[in-house]
Amino acid sequence: MAAPDLGSAPGWPALLLAPLLATGHVSLAYALVSPSCARQDSLVLHALSALSLLLTAAMTAQAWRHWSAITASTEHRPGVTWSDGSDAGAQSGFIALVATLAGALSALVVVAAWIPMWVLPPCS
Repeated sequence: MAAPDLGSAPGWPALLLAPLLATGHVSLAYALVSPSCARQDSLVLHALSALSLLLTAAMTAQAWRHWSAITASTEHRPGVTWSDGSDAGAQSGFIALVATLAGALSALVVVAAWIPMWVLPPCS
């Protein structure tokens, strides 16, 4: 069985960069609270959250398309999960699935960090 042609849509950004982006978002948002409080404006915090969510969602969508391309191009044997397979298609499919889930979790972290920004003012 030949390896699937995946084009230029790898899933690794969602696996590696999305969690780093979510962590960086939380750290940078925490650092920007004092300047936002001094200006009595939370626009920068909301812009940071929106940009972080947009980037993590884009990486997750790219990983999901990568996973969809792999699953569509490989045959599935009944009773064999992606983690059980020993061929390259199963391994790359498993990594693409994990990348999709890591990106989705990272997007959820960004949303969870953004919710208090809507509810609480920066000086609270």
